Amino acid sequence: MRISDIQRCEVRPGQLVEWTFSKATVSAAAALPSDPRPPAYIQESHIRTARSVREDGLFVPTWLGTAFDLPGRADLDALERALHGWTLRHETLRSGFRWAGDDMQRFTLPENEVSLRREVVGDFADAEALIHYLQNRFDVAADALGWPNFIYAAVVRDESTSVYMAFDHTNVDAYSLQRIPDEIHELYIADVMGRPDIGITAGSYVDFCRQERANADGIDDTHTIVARWREFIGRCDGRLPEFPVDLGLRPGDVLPTQKLMCEPLVDADAAAAFETYCRPYGGSLVGILAATSLIVHELGGQPVYRTVVPFHTRLKSAWSDSVGWYVGGAPIEVPAARDFDGALETVRAELRANRSLARIPLARVLRLLGTDFRPTSPDMYSIVSYVDARLIPGSARWTERKAYGLIRVSYGDQVCAWVNRLHEGLWFACRYPDTDVAYKNVRRYVESLRDLIVSVPAPC
Repeated sequence: MRISDIQRCEVRPGQLVEWTFSKATVSAAAALPSDPRPPAYIQESHIRTARSVREDGLFVPTWLGTAFDLPGRADLDALERALHGWTLRHETLRSGFRWAGDDMQRFTLPENEVSLRREVVGDFADAEALIHYLQNRFDVAADALGWPNFIYAAVVRDESTSVYMAFDHTNVDAYSLQRIPDEIHELYIADVMGRPDIGITAGSYVDFCRQERANADGIDDTHTIVARWREFIGRCDGRLPEFPVDLGLRPGDVLPTQKLMCEPLVDADAAAAFETYCRPYGGSLVGILAATSLIVHELGGQPVYRTVVPFHTRLKSAWSDSVGWYVGGAPIEVPAARDFDGALETVRAELRANRSLARIPLARVLRLLGTDFRPTSPDMYSIVSYVDARLIPGSARWTERKAYGLIRVSYGDQVCAWVNRLHEGLWFACRYPDTDVAYKNVRRYVESLRDLIVSVPAPC
């Protein structure tokens, strides 16, 4: 799925309709007892960071979302039933958190208490006005510190209907978002055609949170994983790694605004040739990280490229169709290599040695280390992510359906880059601090990455 922001996802005028939880549902949630299942460490870290930044006087929207088209003028009753049925399928969407002193306590609605409220907002004749409204609305409705913390919307036209769904990050990861267009489309078409819903039964992310937390709480500061993180952070001068190029920032600066860079990187043939070249070393993920290590050494001069590589934690089939935030991180260190093949070998070895570290949430590790990483930015570290999305159901029709994964670009002092392999080729997206120096160096990184990818020898 192409990653974008609300400004660049082909928003077009039409009649805007919204769905949120009904007042009865919100009232029922307020009266619920606590659910003993705890938040995932990544959820708790995200919410505490949002609270800390808010207490410092800055509102930093961080929602994620998806946008896609349905054919023609949608039957709003059928679309509402599809949205409602999909919401019931994923327990995390009817679960939230409240504060009890400094502790986070979960509550979870039963399915029979969940209903949606539809509101026709009005007609928008101007795309820019609609974009402005949607962003402001999603900022409030999908706020990390509020509940409910997601919203559905549709822009209805005679020729097509655009669906927008925005969520606080505690509910979703990129894989969750990528599955949504096909799932909603199938539920909607089945309703319109009068077919029974034979949809999937998804595992509960809330149950996963309990299992993952129990596993994480079972280790102490003597565990091998904790020791390896301690050593890694020590070699990062006591911090988590940043993107090792000049971003035009100075210590003590206020949290800067960010910009988004998103564009096609290479076409399908070049992506396939790159994958073929990198496959003996582990594939395109290894290739992207190896290329990055060479490029940032050239741009920033650091002798070792250190980063945290995101990996999914859907280790059991029960979670494969589930909506949730199933992401962990593994540290790698890549000394400057003589050439691309040398960097590939090092990255392959680092990933083999360290991937298992992603099974214990980093927030748990930091707590055991006793390190005071007081959250002042929504991003604890910089990332370069690679995902091959071609096997996601419906991915072959993403372009036709104008499907996008949406990120809210607001404030942050890190560089977060995503390379997604689509049927059309590789798509690049990156959030970076809004400075002239950062733009210049991120632009140089993208062009160098493109040049390196297309330079690998084509398969014989």
